[in-house]
Amino acid sequence: MSRRILLVNGPNLNLLGSREPEVYGTATLSDVERIVGDAAAEFGIEVRAVQSNHEGVLIDAIHDAREDCAAIVINPGGLTHTSVVLRDALTGVSLPFAEVHISDVYAREEFRHHSYLDDVAAVRVVGRGVDGYADAVRQLAALIP
Repeated sequence: MSRRILLVNGPNLNLLGSREPEVYGTATLSDVERIVGDAAAEFGIEVRAVQSNHEGVLIDAIHDAREDCAAIVINPGGLTHTSVVLRDALTGVSLPFAEVHISDVYAREEFRHHSYLDDVAAVRVVGRGVDGYADAVRQLAALIP
């Protein structure tokens, strides 16, 4: 089995650093990718990263992960609350995955309290800012042979 994880960032996460900094902070998507890469390197794990505002692109990347990844770290953004097909893709590839949210979704609008992934994610990290990505990697590393 590969010692690689797929990092998936969903819609609008390309705007990190400028979008609602009072909610998401000032770290950029590049910062997130560096944080994940550094955490993964602690365990000898490589990272492949994808971000898209298009659901199908994310699903294709998740499907492709079956070929060379051992786990997935995903911040699905707003798709968390709407996408059954994203859930189906993640469960369909049979890879452990971590669901990450930068903000505390439970302290925000009611519609953000529901996640289609929460009952199938191996790891959930919510409200820890971008450092939550590193927490997710460390927890997933324990699940990778």
